[in-house]
Amino acid sequence: MTASGAQSPPAADPTDPTDPADPDRIDPALRRLTFTLIIGALAVMFDATIMSVAIDDLAGRMHASVSTVQWVSTAYLLALATVMPAVGWLQAALGGKRLWIAALGVFFVGSLLCAAAWNAPSLIAFRVVQGFGGGIMMVLMTTLIMQAAKGRNIGRVMALITVPAALGPVLGPVLGGVILHLGDWRWIFLFNVPFCVVGAFLAARDLPRDRPVSRPRLDVVGMLLLSPGVAAVIYGLSRIGGSRGPADPAVWLPLLAGLALLLGYVGWALRRGPRALVDIRLFRHRALASSSVLVFLSGASLYGTMLLLPLYWQQVRGADALGAALLLIPQGVGTLVSRSLAGRYMDRFGARPVAVVACALACAATLPFAFVTASTDNVVLMAVLFVRGVGLGGAMTTILGAAYIGLAPEEIPQGSGISRLAQQIGGSAGTALLVMILQRASADAHTPAALASGFGDAFRWATAFTAAAVPLCLLLPGRPADPPAREPERDAASAGDSAAV
Repeated sequence: MTASGAQSPPAADPTDPTDPADPDRIDPALRRLTFTLIIGALAVMFDATIMSVAIDDLAGRMHASVSTVQWVSTAYLLALATVMPAVGWLQAALGGKRLWIAALGVFFVGSLLCAAAWNAPSLIAFRVVQGFGGGIMMVLMTTLIMQAAKGRNIGRVMALITVPAALGPVLGPVLGGVILHLGDWRWIFLFNVPFCVVGAFLAARDLPRDRPVSRPRLDVVGMLLLSPGVAAVIYGLSRIGGSRGPADPAVWLPLLAGLALLLGYVGWALRRGPRALVDIRLFRHRALASSSVLVFLSGASLYGTMLLLPLYWQQVRGADALGAALLLIPQGVGTLVSRSLAGRYMDRFGARPVAVVACALACAATLPFAFVTASTDNVVLMAVLFVRGVGLGGAMTTILGAAYIGLAPEEIPQGSGISRLAQQIGGSAGTALLVMILQRASADAHTPAALASGFGDAFRWATAFTAAAVPLCLLLPGRPADPPAREPERDAASAGDSAAV
């Protein structure tokens, strides 16, 4: 107490993620942590989106078939899926800072190896190394930031976390087109190096030290069931685009095997409880359960249409890879514009109303592509893409953020893994289904008009994925509860006790 009898203001808590002067404002320390992690994560996001426009070009430069070079992406996705379930255990065993720097180092080494690849098989093998590092980083970034946020201002925090996901589709395809147009394909992977180096330096300097408090035992049985199960499902889905579709044994055999492994894991995890690799009892949290379903559907819509849109402009309109990428910029700009606004409204009104509006907007802006022709005005399509980006940005911010509402700090790592796995499987399923629909609808198409009709069929399914998410958004948490008011009498008594001490 001061000499005049006035009570001194309480000391600021350095671990509080909010600004004491403005509880709705994110603390600069949390912003710095987020910025540090985003720098490294940009390498992963740019790598994935740049590769999306490089497959055909790589096939020609490596004198390999497109089906062979397609494994450059498939192997990466399988590596991501394999390592994601183990990230929670790895963080508990090594600590977040050590694991982040190690994962960044693995991705860095994988990028250098990819740039040094001498043929398609070597590039595919080195992409697996990249995938292991990238899979850890995708889960761990969200975990570390959400743990630091301590459940406060989840919407605003998620708006920051999704910066790489928003920037990747905007800049990645354009950068890929420029690199392939002006330089050697190896620069696709060397482009990652500065982000890895700067990201590792910032992480070593800025990330808090969090030595592991225990040495948890790895759930070996769970690992042998869950990781191969997810990988087998994604592999089977990736093969649906083949000539025989789902009837091909290369599709249904891995799908059945993967589903059997996943069912086996469910039984094992229910018996093992919290000691399981991923505690599926976390689905008792309605927010996480509903968010996971919505992340699956939004992943199917987002990743599926990310494939369809550039193909439409390339195959129907005759644009090159760079031209198609430039036409997609409005969607990325819309995503960037809506993130912070959606996060602010989520913290104020809850995830439910914001997600409903955002998903409905994304659905409405996907529908016009179901009626595209070979001569639809590009200006109109770009305007629609901007609106679609606004909806997608708002939807992803609120849906991903809702998964963490109500989770205890020790549950966040596994919650992050569940959310990312749902997104990966949903993206693979959506892409596979839309590719199959497009192939069948345009099998006998020999004119731009007929090809456009095939794309319209695929876009109608993409619209249906988004429409299915709208009513499910009603299951998300509503308006957040107001913080309890402080009682003056209790505060005065506490102040008196402190003064007496």
